[in-house]
Amino acid sequence: MREVKAEILAIGDELLYGQIMDTNSLWISQQLTDIGVRVVHRATVGDNEPAILEAFKAAQQRADIVLITGGLGPTRDDLTKPLLAKYFDCDIQLVPEALEAVKSYFARRGRELTELNILQAHLPTKCTYVPNTMGTAPGMWFEENDTLWMSMPGVPHEMKKLMETFVFPQLKERFSLPVIYHKVVKTVGIGESWLADKIRDWEDALPSHIKLAYLPSIGLVRLRLTAFGEKIKELTVEVEEQIEKLLPLAGKYVYGFDETSLEDAVGQLLRSQNKTVALAESCTGGYISHLITSVAGSSAYFNGSIIPYHNQFKQQVLGVKKDTLIDHGAVSEETVIEMASAVRKTFGSDYGLASSGVAGPGGGSDEKPVGTVWIACASEDGVRTKKLQLTDDRMINIQLSGISVLNLLRLEINKITE
Repeated sequence: MREVKAEILAIGDELLYGQIMDTNSLWISQQLTDIGVRVVHRATVGDNEPAILEAFKAAQQRADIVLITGGLGPTRDDLTKPLLAKYFDCDIQLVPEALEAVKSYFARRGRELTELNILQAHLPTKCTYVPNTMGTAPGMWFEENDTLWMSMPGVPHEMKKLMETFVFPQLKERFSLPVIYHKVVKTVGIGESWLADKIRDWEDALPSHIKLAYLPSIGLVRLRLTAFGEKIKELTVEVEEQIEKLLPLAGKYVYGFDETSLEDAVGQLLRSQNKTVALAESCTGGYISHLITSVAGSSAYFNGSIIPYHNQFKQQVLGVKKDTLIDHGAVSEETVIEMASAVRKTFGSDYGLASSGVAGPGGGSDEKPVGTVWIACASEDGVRTKKLQLTDDRMINIQLSGISVLNLLRLEINKITE
């Protein structure tokens, strides 16, 4: 079965300027994957004739089908239609059927039809007119240079309608499409390069029709397995077998699959064991509590939190010893041990979590530079702690601390040693 390749071109200066987010390309990519078409390239091109023509040429060399969005308005800055005519060396002529559709569109809305609007019905002679029932700019279908081309408006609901009613049926009719199956393995507590080293032999042994991608983000690494074949059930079984081989190598870092978030995973662990948690957050300022309570049903396991941001309240509210703060400082293992233990007792929870650190950008010292954070997890078995050396960026430090605290809880619940 031959692999079918697609390229997506999003045209418009507004996309390059960041005035509009290109959600169209993302949606198209997701939909093509679902029907077994592989997107090999996506590009955003400004309203510039040489750049657009060069993008057409490059796309033709890479793909079986080129999907273009944007640049189909009636004004001079909309270049897609005239440049498609130039690229395919054809004229632009009035299409009576398209004109009737434009007239009908404006009549239904009680609006006057202008000369510019009539220009929407002028199309390249080598294209097949594809009616746009949601707007005035028609779709244009070309079969040129051994490649299929579809040009669509950039308005999302218009583009989606054309894809669903015309493009997808055409692709399914013309190609014997493979099945593409994705499975995402989510990890925490290990960097991308270290994870790659751990699973190198497993990755090298993957069958040729199963591809692995590393997708790192702040504090987390996703492993995406993509399998190509003819039957979804067979691919599903094959991928699950590969994951079973992966887990002995990286299992202690794996917290979930597909759409599961770390806070979801921790919540499921707490719920399954009928356990509860409470937090004492200093440098994270409530961020971890926000993550936990963003999960529906978290009231079943989240007892509450305290944010003793100043040392005075670490003493008064949590009972952290004055000598501890004087001798070791707020950012210390000794302090977070007392914070975690106290908040666990205060809320009658099975687990108590604590964070204290120098989030930045100021407040650091030679001994405790910006990014120094201590975290702790208290349970009936004692207190587990960890020192973090993070970045110079305040918000990244807060995010990384939150992820690390939740992971510390996950490790403690599962009795996993680091």
